[in-house]
Amino acid sequence: MKRDRTGREKVMIAAARLAAHYLAAAVKAGADGGEIRAVLADIVRTSGLSEIWITDEHGRIVLGSGDMDFVFPRDPEAGTQAAPFAALLRGTETVVVQDPQPRDIDGKVFQYVGVAGVDRPRIVQVGLSVAS
Repeated sequence: MKRDRTGREKVMIAAARLAAHYLAAAVKAGADGGEIRAVLADIVRTSGLSEIWITDEHGRIVLGSGDMDFVFPRDPEAGTQAAPFAALLRGTETVVVQDPQPRDIDGKVFQYVGVAGVDRPRIVQVGLSVAS
């Protein structure tokens, strides 16, 4: 059974969906990766979000609000913090909301919300640092 979403989670879902639609429109309009990264970085700088990450169909982060070399696990049951987001690539979920927890890459506590790409299989994830 899914629990009711908090107000913060609803806002994070909306932000992730907006980023997914922005990405699809930007790619269709011919924007390059540098232009897209600049917009994502500006969104993070001027909003309450800490991060935005966008993967390719293999789960590798290819765009975002900063530099990140990370590949999401392909199995949503892999037992890592990032594993549940694989369901977005598989098409078994359209939204994944995680409670705040230490992240795989550095142990910092973040809350992440991810949505499926609107133009192709991908993860579009927004993150919020608990420390901020």
